[in-house]
Amino acid sequence: MNLDFSDDQKFLQEEARKFLEKENSLLRNRKVLENQSHFDQELWTKIVMLGWTGIRIPEEYDGLGLGHLELCVIAEELGRFLAPVPFSSSVYLFTEAIIKYGSEEMKKDLLPRLVSGDVIGTLAVTEDLFAPSKDNIKLSCESGKINGKKIAVPDASIATHALVVAKSEKGICLQVADLSHEGVSIEHQENIDESRGHFSITFDGVDTQAIGDEISGWDIYESIINQAAVLFSYEQIGGSQASLDMAVNYAKERYAFGRPIGSYQAIKHKLADMYIALTLAKSNCYYAAWALSTDSADLPSASATARVSAIKAYQLCSQENIQTHGGNGFTWEYDCHMFYRRSKLLSLNLGSLSNWREKLVTSLEQSNIN
Repeated sequence: MNLDFSDDQKFLQEEARKFLEKENSLLRNRKVLENQSHFDQELWTKIVMLGWTGIRIPEEYDGLGLGHLELCVIAEELGRFLAPVPFSSSVYLFTEAIIKYGSEEMKKDLLPRLVSGDVIGTLAVTEDLFAPSKDNIKLSCESGKINGKKIAVPDASIATHALVVAKSEKGICLQVADLSHEGVSIEHQENIDESRGHFSITFDGVDTQAIGDEISGWDIYESIINQAAVLFSYEQIGGSQASLDMAVNYAKERYAFGRPIGSYQAIKHKLADMYIALTLAKSNCYYAAWALSTDSADLPSASATARVSAIKAYQLCSQENIQTHGGNGFTWEYDCHMFYRRSKLLSLNLGSLSNWREKLVTSLEQSNIN
């Protein structure tokens, strides 16, 4: 079992890092926060032109036809530079669902347009303040029309289509909705990181296309989430690494009482704790990436393990980065708060830490039974 990336994948990661650094992705994120514009159109256009949106899309639909590992290295760099683009919503969630579960007609219609950027997708599942479950999905689907409201939908203001979890007479189903429909109403909802805007969507008799049948929707949704969890985890370790690097560099340069603060034991311990948490998360993410790329039966437990460790690592690293910077860490001018914001947002996307702990326990118990 090889848990490392190939030379080609490492080269792709290096080039992605150079591109995002050259494009001043961190500065773009700051401008998005200041202007409350929710994303950077110019950066998104350049990412589309590079072909990143088509990494996993087969060549017959104008994509690059690469694998999940290539997507993982891109995700890590997007997290490292806090790219203010709808990549996670459109690529990790929507595109992956169409590739794996969409009909041939749906693939021919949507996949080429996802590659070109003409279509941006998102996932609409949450309806209340509790974790989504089969029992609390109330948005209805009857004869292909959906009615109801979803909240906390990422990037909904710029998405053209949404994958909607709905309830039919037979069970939970998944429907693809065109958000340009006149029966769609979108409202902004404030969150801690406005570079990843979240919105509520109200559907009033909106025509949709089904993915799968009316009884397999929840299983498909769980499969999509397990895949996306690995990619979100890679974004989190990218952000964790950037936070650790910031803290280490500041500790070397900031002097107190004639010595760099990194020479003091209290700071050393903080940095060591950050490094240990990040290293553990990386090892779990590597295994989850292998499970994802090989379609292993271990994916549910591997993705949950990666998610739990990545959430904890990013929260710790972003918090301790602020503490290492002292008073400066709490100011708007320093970048620390942007990583803290993103860590908090990503810790709730796809479910909270406690949700993923429960998923991990459930998946391990199921493995023991089998």
